[in-house]
Amino acid sequence: MQTTVQWMDNVAFEAQSESGHRIIMDGAEAYGGQNRGPRPMELILMGLGGCASFDIVTILKKSRQDVTNVVCQLQAQRADSVPAVFTKIHLHFVVSGRAVKDKQVAKAVELSAEKYCSASKMLSDGGVEITHDYEIIEVSE
Repeated sequence: MQTTVQWMDNVAFEAQSESGHRIIMDGAEAYGGQNRGPRPMELILMGLGGCASFDIVTILKKSRQDVTNVVCQLQAQRADSVPAVFTKIHLHFVVSGRAVKDKQVAKAVELSAEKYCSASKMLSDGGVEITHDYEIIEVSE
C-alpha cells in the first residue's frame, strides 16, 4: 500500500491513495489553515471507524442478520503534551435492522476489536485504550 501527500499551501495538503482517491487535509486556522478538509488526526479516527464498521457489516451479513444500517460514533481523548497522541477512544455502534440478534452484534463487535480491525489493533498495541459498545434499533418493514 502506498500514498502520496503533496503540499498545497499554508498548512494544506492533498493526499492521493494508491487506488486514485484524493482528499485534502488542512490545519486549524490558528496554524494558518483554512478549514478545507479534515485534520490528519481526524482522518486516523475516521479510518478506525471505517475499518471497524466494515468488519461489523461483513460479520453480520455472514451471520445472516437483516441489517439496514450501521453507524459508528467515535469519541477520542488526546494527550495534553506534544505529541498529542490518542490516549482513549470509544466506539459506539448503532446497528439498525429487522430482528437483529444481540448475541450476533456482540460477537461482531468482539471479533472486530480483537481479531479483524487492523486500525484498532495498531492503535491499541501503541498504547491507546479502546473501548466499544453498541445498541440495536429495530426497524419495521
